[in-house]
Amino acid sequence: MAKEKKLTVTPLHDRVIVKPAPAEEKTSGGIIIPDTAKEKPQRGTVIAAGPGKKDEPVTVKSGDTVLYGKYAGTEISIDGTDYLIMRESDILAIV
Repeated sequence: MAKEKKLTVTPLHDRVIVKPAPAEEKTSGGIIIPDTAKEKPQRGTVIAAGPGKKDEPVTVKSGDTVLYGKYAGTEISIDGTDYLIMRESDILAIV
């Protein structure tokens, strides 16, 4: 597994930076899914998390695998790598 580069971006307040998991290439039956039919992944790895709000600290930490809503977050690109930045409340579960 390749070592993750250190990000130069630090999220503020209750924001979290997530690296989405790659989209599925095949179904469980072995059918190859074309690029046009792939769904957006709803699972990813937390890369960085802000400190939280004044009375609500952030509960996720770097390295956690999380599930999030289908349309959660804003897509950003840092050094050629795509990430999502979202509020912690958009995260549904820690896996």
